[in-house]
This record gives sequence, structure tokens and C-alpha cells, in this order.
Amino acid sequence: MVKSVMCETITSTLASKIQSQFPLLNNHQNPLKLCYLDTAATSQKPHCVIDAMNEYYHTYNSNVHRAAHQLSARATVDYEKVRNDLVTFINARTRQEIIFTHGTTESLNMLAYGLESTFSAGDLILIDSAAHHANIVPWQQLAQRTGAFVKAIPLDQDFNLDLIGYQKLLKLRPKLVAISHVTNALGTVNPVSQIISLAKTANAITVVDGAQAIAHTSVDVSELDCDFYAFSGHKMYGPTGVGILYGKTEKLAQLTPMLTGGEMIKTVSFDNTIFGELPNRLEAGTPPISEVIGLGAAIKFMNQYFTKEHQDEEKQLLNYLQFSLAELDDIEIYASNENNLGVVSFNVKGEHHQDVGILLDQQGIAIRCGHHCAMPLMDLMKINGCCRVSIGLYTTKVDIDCFIDALKQVQQLLKD
Repeated sequence: MVKSVMCETITSTLASKIQSQFPLLNNHQNPLKLCYLDTAATSQKPHCVIDAMNEYYHTYNSNVHRAAHQLSARATVDYEKVRNDLVTFINARTRQEIIFTHGTTESLNMLAYGLESTFSAGDLILIDSAAHHANIVPWQQLAQRTGAFVKAIPLDQDFNLDLIGYQKLLKLRPKLVAISHVTNALGTVNPVSQIISLAKTANAITVVDGAQAIAHTSVDVSELDCDFYAFSGHKMYGPTGVGILYGKTEKLAQLTPMLTGGEMIKTVSFDNTIFGELPNRLEAGTPPISEVIGLGAAIKFMNQYFTKEHQDEEKQLLNYLQFSLAELDDIEIYASNENNLGVVSFNVKGEHHQDVGILLDQQGIAIRCGHHCAMPLMDLMKINGCCRVSIGLYTTKVDIDCFIDALKQVQQLLKD
């Protein structure tokens, strides 16, 4: 498809309407128009999320679950309503399967700590070679504490998970398989249903890092049939500081709580403590209340705008981005054209990725440069980093065109 034809098919109509709801995209102080293309790192926040958190702090700031006063009662109702909303959002079975954490990293650490008592020396953990550090390091630490060992599922020449190699590793009867739903560095969509199904033949626990998937595709944990699924609020237009650990009730019940203290107990004496029931059992201390309430607003926002029509528009935009980049000279693109969500990674041949990022920033283009917390993947790709462009609900064709024009100027500047 020639670019002129592709341009005509992309209207960015929905994204253009949605952009007005993001104050930072409209009130940026830089005289240059901001093209925010770093959504994979964190998304911008719509008015509704900011307003919900402001309302909590301005009108009913209080702790949840404990006090007898009306402020706490309202906070508790709003906080627990978001848990119920999440049950519907990811199609969990019960509210007991939704654990609030402070982010994906904490969720995965909670798992690695909570499962520790079930691991023994010699147990095998399989991890995704393209995973980011949050889904590698906690398992390495678990292995070091227990005598278990970690193996990486190999990648094929296109940096997709090698399913034949994976099935060979399953013959070693791993205790746990931890994978990404969508990789953060390349945007590659892993065949999670197939990976989980195969893992079950080895009776392995399945853990899915959904941090990069949750804002780009509908997630149905019951259909996936994974044991655990982790994601963060700030990647899906919600606030930072809140994450979700989904787990099947019977699996969550097996976890040793990583944090102990208030709220998660049933009874305490100076001789003994009996822990409470899920979900409180895994939520010790004061939770991220305003962040959870903000996340509730983000879920409403996504339910309203993350439609099939918008998913199609986002896919067209990503194709346009890939196509436009490929038309430039001396650009090496790493992301797959077909099996990709939200991210395109590249390098300008002969130039350092950080130099490219800084020069783009000077033109109002915000992208991510570096190893993207995926150093093992960078080693496999034989690069020390790359530039990453990532899009969201608010990204328009104009943003992509501005980025391409700016990149052309960067290339020219670096040649001179």
C-alpha cells in the first residue's frame, strides 16, 4: 500500500475528540505542540481521573474499612466499587480474585515471595526472553532463595517466542511459567492462550504480566485461564501507585502474605496471629485509596472509549507509523508489522538512541530511549538500546506526521 492511500484511510477522528479530555496534552507549557509518544511508559490522565481523585481529597478524604464516620463509609464504598468494576473489566469470577497493589512490579514480587514456600531446590521456572525486568528479577531472586533455577524461553529470528523451544522446555516439568502478554520493548503480542494451555500439560503455575496489554486489548482472564495476571493503573489512563494482581481464588489462598500488619488479620494476640480472608489477607496497611478511586474513573473512561472502532483506528495508526518509519533511509525497525500492539522500536543506523531522543524532545516529540528495562532482550538483539514510540487512545495521525518530520530533521542534523 502506498503511503498516500494509507493516509486517506486514517482519520484519527476518535483520537482527535479524545485528546481534548487530557489536560497535559492541551496545556503543555512548551511553545511547541507536545506530541506525547511515550504511552508505554505511562499514559496521560484524562480530566475524569484527575477530578475523581481531587473530589476524594477535597470532600471525603478518610481511611477505608475502619472508622464509624460517614467519610470513611463513602470512601470504603467507592474503593470497593472499583474492585467490583475490575471483576467485570477483566472477567474475573469474584471480587476475592482482585488484589490491589502499588503496581505490576509489586504484584509480581508479591507472587514470587508468596509462592516461595512451595518451591524446592531443583524446581524450574520458565520466563519470557523478551520480558522486562519486573518479570525476570523477582523469579531470579526466588530461585536464589530456594535453590530453584530459571530458564528463558528462546526467541525465533524475529524475536517472537519460539513455541517449539518452549515445548521442549516443558518436558523438563517447570513449576512455573511467567510470560508477558505484550512485550514492552517491541510491542509483540505473545500467544498467551496457547502458552498457558501448554503450561497446563506440565502442571505449571501460569503468571501473565499484562502491563502493556491492558490498554490495548480486551483482557478476559477467565478465557485465558491463567492462574495470575498483573497490571498497573497508570498504563491504562489511571494514576500511578496502583496495580492489580488477579489470581484464581484457590491460587491466591496459597500465597504467603508479603506484607503483614493492619487490616489483613482476623485475630491477633501476643502469642499468635490468624490472617483474614481474601482479598484483605493480601492487602496489609492503608491501601492506595485515592489511586484506586482514580482507577475506577479510568475504567469508566476505557469502557466508554475503548471500543472496537477505536481499537481498529489504533491498529491503523500503528501500521501508518511503521510504514512511515520504513520509508525513511537508515532506519532499523525491530517491531513486528503484524503481531504488534502499541509500540514501534527503532534505531537510526550509526547514531546513539539517546542522541536521537534528545533532539526529538527539542522539537516537542516525547519518546522513550534506552534498554526499556529489558536488558536480556537487548543482548539477544545485539544492541545496547533503541528508541521506542508508543501510542494510546489520544494519539492522532498529526502526532505521527509531526514525529516523522522531526525525525527527518534529526537525521539531517546528525549528518551535518
